Amino acid sequence: MPSGLVALLDDVSVIARAAAASLDDVGAGVAKAGSKAAGVVIDDAAVTPGYVTGFTPDRELPMIWRITKGSLRNKLLILLPVALLLSAFLPQAITPILMLGGLFLSFEGAEKVLEKLGGAKHGETLDDPVTDPAKFEQERVSGAVRTDLILSAEIMAIALSQIEDATLLTRAVALALVGVLITVGVYGAVALIVKMDDIGLHLAKKPSAGAKWFGRLLLKGMPVVLSVLSNVGMLAMLWVGGGILLHGTEELGWTGPAHLVHGWEHAASGAAGAVGPALGWLTYAGVSAVLGLIVGAVIVMIVHMLAKARGDSAH
Repeated sequence: MPSGLVALLDDVSVIARAAAASLDDVGAGVAKAGSKAAGVVIDDAAVTPGYVTGFTPDRELPMIWRITKGSLRNKLLILLPVALLLSAFLPQAITPILMLGGLFLSFEGAEKVLEKLGGAKHGETLDDPVTDPAKFEQERVSGAVRTDLILSAEIMAIALSQIEDATLLTRAVALALVGVLITVGVYGAVALIVKMDDIGLHLAKKPSAGAKWFGRLLLKGMPVVLSVLSNVGMLAMLWVGGGILLHGTEELGWTGPAHLVHGWEHAASGAAGAVGPALGWLTYAGVSAVLGLIVGAVIVMIVHMLAKARGDSAH
């Protein structure tokens, strides 16, 4: 065989092995990054149903699809390039930017808590007469996409922290795959959740006694499930927002608050036997939620005072 062809085949072999190694690196990076971001993924899945419940059944899936597309844009067109650029040129800016997102989530969660406690509602809600359904739906979708941007930023930051030693190409491909897989998983689960009552209605009309029983169970249970998810989503904004603030202050050098909360977490985890890890997580999440509520309530007061001042000056 001519020596030139042998050299060419050797080069192809080297390239193939390098490509295979890169794919292995990407796969390992996706698995590592995705597992670390699982907690925020659960929060994302809990938050989103609240934005689409209460609409007519024919609008639920189109709204979820619009939010899904918005989430993919958030991750692939905004957060992925920003994350890669910041990690390469200005890594110290990542924590402050995430903390701004934590402040926003705390504000959103605190405002919802105050509304549930009898405070004034801000903006049109499903309890009010909807004068422009298309505009109202757009506002709800936009709100969901804004919240998704913050949660997605946390997911991408967590994922990036797990593969920061990889090459730029591996980081880009792994983050893109994590973003797509998480988005498909989250919004596929959300679509299934919000359509469970329709599935229950379909099964309740079947001749089979078992199908009827299960369909009626879904019809009776889904309002409770959606109500629970609504409250979990509200709390998720607070504990994720508060958790981001705690972690951020620790990263910026103010370690006292985070160390104190981690101490409580470890004490609860070590004192409860087999359920220790769960109790430890609940302790950390609970303290984070309280912090998020306090900080968010302060921001709510400031925002509403400024809004009132602007309104008075306009009059």
